[in-house]
This record gives sequence, C-alpha cells and structure tokens, in this order.
Amino acid sequence: MTTELTTLSNGVRVATHRMPNLETVSLGVWVAVGSRHERDDQHGLSHFLEHMAFKGTKSRSARMIAETIESVGGDLNAATGLDTTAYYARVLKGDEGVALELIADILLNSKFAPEDLDRERVVIQQEIASTDDSPDDIIFDLMQSVAFPEQAIGRPILGTKASVGRFRAADLSGYLDEHYLPEAIVVSAAGAVHHDEIVRHVEALFGGLTQRRRGTESLARYRGGSTASAKPFEQSHVLIGLPSPSCLEPAFYTAQVFSGLLGGGMSSRLFQEVREDRGLCYSIYSTVWGVKDTGMLAVHAATGPEMVDELAAVVAGEFASLADAGPTDAELLRAKAQLKAGLLMALESSSVNAEQMARQLLAQDRFVAMSELIDEVEAVDRDRIRDFAGSLRSESASVAVIGSGRKSAAQAARVAALFNPVATGAMISKGSR
Repeated sequence: MTTELTTLSNGVRVATHRMPNLETVSLGVWVAVGSRHERDDQHGLSHFLEHMAFKGTKSRSARMIAETIESVGGDLNAATGLDTTAYYARVLKGDEGVALELIADILLNSKFAPEDLDRERVVIQQEIASTDDSPDDIIFDLMQSVAFPEQAIGRPILGTKASVGRFRAADLSGYLDEHYLPEAIVVSAAGAVHHDEIVRHVEALFGGLTQRRRGTESLARYRGGSTASAKPFEQSHVLIGLPSPSCLEPAFYTAQVFSGLLGGGMSSRLFQEVREDRGLCYSIYSTVWGVKDTGMLAVHAATGPEMVDELAAVVAGEFASLADAGPTDAELLRAKAQLKAGLLMALESSSVNAEQMARQLLAQDRFVAMSELIDEVEAVDRDRIRDFAGSLRSESASVAVIGSGRKSAAQAARVAALFNPVATGAMISKGSR
C-alpha cells in the first residue's frame, strides 16, 4: 500500500492511498469549512449549501446527477460537520473519473434555481423537525449550546427553521466564493487508484480555481453550565460534557484512552458499575472528539426520571476515583487494546482511509502514520490518566437533561454541581472502587 500527496500550483491538495487488493475506489472532496465558520446571519448555510449541490448544475438536473453516478454502479453523498464539509463517492475501479467530474460539477456549477431552493428549504426544515423528535439529537445540541454559548461552534449544524427560511441564491453563491478556496480543498482517494491519474483528473477539474486570501476563524471559548428541555420522553436523558484536548495536542490520545476505560465498552467502568452492578440504565457510554482548537469528553445515559441523580453521582464517583487512584493496569491495557484495534480495523475500509487522509491534511498539514498513532496510544500510562482526570476537576461541566418534564432543569443543575470545580474536592465517592 502506497500513500502519495501532490499539491497543485493553486494550493489544491491531492492525496491517494493505493490498496491493490480492492476493485473499488472511495474518493471525495473535503473542504475546510463547516458550521463553525458561519456568521450569525448564516446559521445553517454550510448544510444548506451541501444539500443544494445535488439539486442541479448548469448542465445536469438533479435526476441526471443521480443517474450519472448510478449508471456506473456508484453512490454519491455529502456531510457537513463543525469544521469540514465533504462530498464523496464510491465507484468501481476505472470509474473514478466519472465520480470526480460529477463532484466537481456540483461544486463549481450549481445553479441554485429559486424553485429548487424553495423545495429544499422545506426538506431541511423537515429534517430539523425530525431532530426535535430525537432525544439524542436534542440533548447533544443542548450540551453544545451551553458548552460554547453565543458561538457558531455551539449552534446546531442544521440551522433553525427560521434561518433556513431566509437563505437565497446569493447567500449560497457568496458563501461558496468566500470559503471554497483551493487551499482549503483536499481531494482524497483510496482503493484501486493510481496517483498520477487522480492528479490528472483533479488538475483538469480544479486547477482553474484561483487563490484568494482566507479569512481568520475565531477560537472556541468553552464556558460550561447546565440546560434542559421539559419536552416529555419515555426516559430521561443525561449528557455530561467536559472540555478535552484538541486533536492537535498529544493529550488527545490520553483523552481517548480515558474515554475508553471510563465508558467505551462492556468492560468499562460505567457500563459495569451503572448498568451491571446497579441496574440504573440500559445504555451508558462516553465519547470524545476534538477539532483544531478544542475538544469535548461526554458521558451519555438514558434512565428513569427518579434515577437521574443516583446515576450522575455514580458517574461523578468514577471520575473522582480515576483522579485519585488512576486505572488498574488491566483496565488500562484493555482500553488501549480497544483503541488500537479500532484504529487498525477501520483502515481496512477504503472510505475510512480517504477520509482520514483528508482530515489529517486539513488539521495538521501532514499525514500521520499509523505507527505514530499506535506509539501515542502506547505511551499513555496510569499517571497520564490520573493527571488527565485530575485536570477535569478544575473545569465546569456542560450538562443537559431532557425527558424529566418540569424537573429536568433542576436535575441538570444538580448534576452540574457534582462536577463544579468548587465541589470536586469533595466529589461524591459513591460508586468509586
């Protein structure tokens, strides 16, 4: 397997990873722009633009776009995140030129017809409505809003029904011109690819883009606090978030191992203590994510309204136990083994390879070798975990609770108090080992 990188004269980067045992190619265009780059009057515009890319170009209708990719047995999709937007496809070997030409067409030649805009805004408003029926979507949006208040990074990626209702073709064209710049674009492909051929296609399709100065983005400012929704659900959902290292910091790998041993699997502390030993919930897990300037560690569980406080106290106790004594050698080895296995197994997928190369280039301006990632994971020891857990004691949590009706707000405040820097010196040890 061979990984190669070429930078065109205008700044567009082309990355390939050849996997000779495959008969397919996963490829796409990743752009360094997402919801966090939106001004207040642009809330939801990154996602709206991603949708509109599929609604017709100067030479293709929406139907023709679908028929073009499916005529070669491929599929085409897109996704909007906090700091990236991706347009990607998977095709059979030999059809990568078809996929790249189609992606280039929808990015460079979309027509944004008024009737298409009107139809798609209704589709997105229905998508927003569907998230209002999903407790998982609601609670993560709530936590993000209290973690990063009054900032684009703290707002829902989809926008609001009102903001989506205001967008016009000029807004989309202006946003495209402002952010879809050659130096912000990575074209990445993995599978049955030949680097020189991909570069030739990309040069022909994107080589005409002209360099322009990119604007600066404001750094995320974490605050924390508690929030809630009184909307009724069958269960109460609790989400506890704490600031975590960015993806550029060495401590990011410590945070990942910490998350794994805390709530990353059936042998994790939270699964065993909260579910198996106490029967307080069906599902509980922890997760961690990071962008270039910030990150979040979060614990999510769903339980009965009457058990929220007990469950949160057990979670707080496990944080305290890890800060005081650190993990056992056995659980540390298990967490690292899970993380390493996940990294290595994922790379058997051409889609994961293509996305990983693009994200590494956009975040770090280089490829990060798997051996380097494994070395970082292996370097995490008990002291690093204990120090990381201890550092969380000085941070205010971001807590969201939904499903407890009018009790949700008071529950959220009580849960947040368990992780308050003033209180963590005497953090409840219930559930500690």
